[in-house]
Amino acid sequence: MRDRATLIVVASIAFAAHLTAQHARPPSEAAATSRYLAAIRNSPSLLLAFLNEMPKGGDLHNHLSGAIYAESYLRWAAADNLCVATATMTIVGGTCDAASGRPEAAQVLQDGALYSQAIDGMSMRNWNHALNGHDHFFDTFAKFGPTSLKTGDMVAEVTARAAAEHVSYLELMVTLDGGLSAIKGAAAGWDPDFDRTRERLLAAGFADIIAVAKRRLDDADARRAAVLRCGTPQPDAGCGVAVRFIYQVGRSAPPQTVFAQMLAGFEVVTHDPRVVALNLVAPEDGMVAVRDFSLHMRMLDFLHRHYPQVAITLHAGELTMGLVPPEALRFHVGESVRIGHARRVGHATAVMYEDGALDLLREMAAKRVLVEIALSSSDMILGVAGARHPLRTYLQYGVPVALVTDDAGVSRTSLTQEYRRAVEEQGLDYPTLKKLARNSIAFSFADAASKTRLESDLDAAFRSFESRRRPPS
Repeated sequence: MRDRATLIVVASIAFAAHLTAQHARPPSEAAATSRYLAAIRNSPSLLLAFLNEMPKGGDLHNHLSGAIYAESYLRWAAADNLCVATATMTIVGGTCDAASGRPEAAQVLQDGALYSQAIDGMSMRNWNHALNGHDHFFDTFAKFGPTSLKTGDMVAEVTARAAAEHVSYLELMVTLDGGLSAIKGAAAGWDPDFDRTRERLLAAGFADIIAVAKRRLDDADARRAAVLRCGTPQPDAGCGVAVRFIYQVGRSAPPQTVFAQMLAGFEVVTHDPRVVALNLVAPEDGMVAVRDFSLHMRMLDFLHRHYPQVAITLHAGELTMGLVPPEALRFHVGESVRIGHARRVGHATAVMYEDGALDLLREMAAKRVLVEIALSSSDMILGVAGARHPLRTYLQYGVPVALVTDDAGVSRTSLTQEYRRAVEEQGLDYPTLKKLARNSIAFSFADAASKTRLESDLDAAFRSFESRRRPPS
């Protein structure tokens, strides 16, 4: 009997220990990962390894032409028998003549010094911080020449690079109609009656623009698949990156041209599910962009009433004191949200110069307007970095944000490097980084089914990532 009693006691103790273990609350892998980042945040090498492997969701603010590295443009130029005008380091067509400063691009690839100068001229590499970063940055886009029309090759490059750094979704800003809408707008002329202008444009063969955009996207899809070997036994990982496009409208043109481009954007988004939104591009501090800013917002307000289902994201507040008169700093973000119907805003570094800035932040938080934060380009273009950047203020006021690259090729950056800046310069912790990555999918313009799949995949990727974190030995 004593042996039986002993066995019962031992069994009871074992069962109690089992229950204790079952109900104990060991630290979660997410919490352990958070502590790990806190431990390595001042170790640049370990931090880089951590962030490179961390899932990042999507990149929502990505100009395709600016995302390509200069090396690729030069390589494509050589393959297409183009030239390089060495006075400006611009890729050009026509007859090449090294003696007159127009060597073949293939020759530039064989000349180390010239090749290096071309890369510096076409990007922010080796940029002299004592010079005007704003102008150097925006001047690069005119230097890519005909190679910037190789949409399929460009999408293949950015998706392959995205997969390598654990980015699963891209929204790429592109000009899809080859300038056709601008031509139609110029031909129609300016009429401040938006209804009449829209009817005139739609009656003038506007369906051609939809066909041109569809054909260009079809060609790009096919070329991307060929370059990345999609559908073969050994596809590049970039094949798995989901891509959507944003129709970009040049804001520096005359009103009739801008309106026609906007109308084209709304029409294309309505008819092609691969194109999910429109945006206004070109420097916000340009003469026409400043002069016509409110006019552009009224155009968007008018078109939004006709196409309420079309998403709008806007560059707004990509400014700083001294770049424009103070008056131009006081309303761009506010009008973009209140009149332009922006569901997301790009950059918005000047938000605290706005009239009623704190009320605007509360409004953006309540409306769930996400801010696309591009730390590298804000530093290079505007000199806004560190504590002067409003990222932490947005977080404090509950405004949703996501990290983006803007123009990774021009800035010589990546989404991993943007996260690195967020840790080193902005002091963000792991839960905040994880929230930003989730925001990049939750606030994307992907269709509901795709968004659900992307969110599920991201959560699974984070669980896998967190299960592998180990403290440094």
